[in-house]
Amino acid sequence: MHQEETQQTVVSFIKVLTAERRDPYAWGDMFPSCHPFLEEHHSPINLDHQMIRNESLGPLHLEGFDAIQTGHWTLKNDGHSVILQVGSGMSVSGGGLPDVYHTIQLHFHWGGPATNGSEHTVDRRRYPMEMHIVNMKSIHPNLTAALDDPTGLAVLGFFIDVVYAENLHFGHISQKLSSVAYKGQTTKVKPFPLMSLLPKHNMSQYYRYYGSLTTPPCSRVVVWTLYEVPIYISWSQLAQFTSQIFSTEEDAEQVTPLQNNFRHIHPTFSRIVSVSKDAKLLSGTAGSSLSSAVLLHLLQILLLGCLISEL
Repeated sequence: MHQEETQQTVVSFIKVLTAERRDPYAWGDMFPSCHPFLEEHHSPINLDHQMIRNESLGPLHLEGFDAIQTGHWTLKNDGHSVILQVGSGMSVSGGGLPDVYHTIQLHFHWGGPATNGSEHTVDRRRYPMEMHIVNMKSIHPNLTAALDDPTGLAVLGFFIDVVYAENLHFGHISQKLSSVAYKGQTTKVKPFPLMSLLPKHNMSQYYRYYGSLTTPPCSRVVVWTLYEVPIYISWSQLAQFTSQIFSTEEDAEQVTPLQNNFRHIHPTFSRIVSVSKDAKLLSGTAGSSLSSAVLLHLLQILLLGCLISEL
């Protein structure tokens, strides 16, 4: 498939995804597979300690993520998110994935000035943001074909947390946000090593499950890989998303901030959520029990001290 045809397919796919997404619970009116009562195998989900360690899940192979790709990338406000279309040159494989997947774009989900907005949650905790790197199975000529394959897409999800220091690498994107403040606006981005955005020393720590797109048409075709260690950005970089991006066009009579663009949590049902061999979350179960035991012991000492003082 020629690169121009691939880009046209991506654009058409994005147009589908941007239709009628203001209320996730109403998506089913236009996209039957998004219906809120068809819960099985949907995304996002909550990640908790009811997961199974899989010793065969090692780090994924991220081909081209360390390189500076040729040409240019495009950053776009589609009215629901900010999307970075990265063109060709990168792929994802290994780590239990069933095939090689070509990287096509990444995008973000966030909350508001005073609310968190990651799509997936960890022990019911929602992070400030979440970044998704979308990859299409290499055997498919376009995204339309990939949406007919139960494992047609592989999405790498990264939680984004906040610290006081600026993330210089994240600046490749955040410094361009003012150019795509309004729906429909696009700007060129000079390619940079995508790995510079990621927690490169913790890429073997992740969770894996099978689910769906979190936007219409909500197709259940995604192999999800959610990384345990978040990306850290500054408060000011977060504010650029939560306060300075709009879901309406620049000449709209009333401009609307683009906020809380995440889908509600869905039950896991009978799905297995796997933990990679190096992930740390499951070890927290023992830590939690230990903490409870220590607190109980301290409480017993305190009560005993009170009894002795009254004698």
